Amino acid sequence: MENLTEEIERALSAAGWRPGRRVSTSEWQNRLEASGEVTMHDAARRFLAEFGGLSFPLAGTGISMARQPFDLDPLLCLGEEERFAEWSDESGESIFPVGEFDEGRGGFLGIDEKGMLYQVVDTLSRFAEERAGLECLILGIAPEPLLD
Repeated sequence: MENLTEEIERALSAAGWRPGRRVSTSEWQNRLEASGEVTMHDAARRFLAEFGGLSFPLAGTGISMARQPFDLDPLLCLGEEERFAEWSDESGESIFPVGEFDEGRGGFLGIDEKGMLYQVVDTLSRFAEERAGLECLILGIAPEPLLD
């Protein structure tokens, strides 16, 4: 990631990220697609290959919301595929599960085909695209409410 602030770089490094990191996405794809409700697209594959499996145990004051822990493990979304399919239909975007927000209390995290990160609960809110979306989560920047 170019032009990382020290705080973002520190949070990513503490979570186990390093430049050039690549992990396999096949288990996540196979397990989640088995429901028939969601399909992994290229943006999800790219994002998860770089950031999948990372855990951010954050807490404290953020910029526009409290910092919350989040895990980029799509398997934490197993059983929620229908919720992602419904929000995908409602929003017109294909949203694939990428993790859990605030240990499940804050819902789930998803990514669309354009790389936009979402908070998926009983409502749908948008953070930002890929790395900028991660920065929002790390810094405690509230997502934009979209649909409820």
